Amino acid sequence: MTRLIASLAEVSGQYDAVFCDLWGCLHNGKVAFPAAVAALHAARAQGVTVVLLTNAPRPKSSVAAQLDRLGVPRNAWDEIVTSGDAAQFALVTGAVGRRIHHIGAPKDEPFFTDFAADIAAVAAGQPPVQRVTLDEAEGIVCTGLRDDLTETPADYRATLMMAKQLGLPMLCANPDIVVDFGDRRLWCAGALARDYEGMGGRALYFGKPHPPIYDLARRRLSARTKAEAPAILCIGDGVGTDVQGGLAEGLDVMFVTGGIESAAFGPDAQRPDPARLETWLAERALSPVWAIPHLA
Repeated sequence: MTRLIASLAEVSGQYDAVFCDLWGCLHNGKVAFPAAVAALHAARAQGVTVVLLTNAPRPKSSVAAQLDRLGVPRNAWDEIVTSGDAAQFALVTGAVGRRIHHIGAPKDEPFFTDFAADIAAVAAGQPPVQRVTLDEAEGIVCTGLRDDLTETPADYRATLMMAKQLGLPMLCANPDIVVDFGDRRLWCAGALARDYEGMGGRALYFGKPHPPIYDLARRRLSARTKAEAPAILCIGDGVGTDVQGGLAEGLDVMFVTGGIESAAFGPDAQRPDPARLETWLAERALSPVWAIPHLA
């Protein structure tokens, strides 16, 4: 049975590391959450290695810069692993070919140019990737909508239909369907990949809840901890990403109820209804070890 707790400090001493989600847990795209920052800083002070594990389609350097802008101090985390990092590895090793068509926003350009050292080392031994028009492509890289403030997945139906007719595989750099940006809910790359599969197309995923991002996170964690088999806690508000992904990896999970699913647990996000929470999790056959209203 999932235990509802008030703070990470109640249980952090049981773990060597945490894999912590960003959007909805540490920030909302516009502001950082001070209590969450303090909780991660305190965990690190106890010797817990904090890995920020995000489905952002950009490389970790871009995410680090975003956190700097939001006021998240670098002493609140040890490492960052992104869906973009894991998808970059797939890109440079030819998972969807060498001639690719990009669907995404200008803010996602670092995906093609900025590689962490471990991925750059792999890319150095591979043929170059070319970006081409859809009719010349061997595959698609989808990092998101071109303008997620104004567009919806419906705007891409014709493009996806053409890609399906051409038989192109899609590399989805962010499996999230939606994300909360301040008080707005925006569509992500996962929504386009979902629609593409609904048309009969083939999509490849590398972020949560899929294994590649956890494999990369464990490799990067191993360089930062002396524990041979570290006890890891996954923290996140996405039931289909953070919760399902962590459980599938055999890891303990802390579900943040006050994030994207908060409306399911009553009118007060700070005080989720335990009965509603238990029923909601049971209906989905999910059993995170812990639940918390907000990361604190």
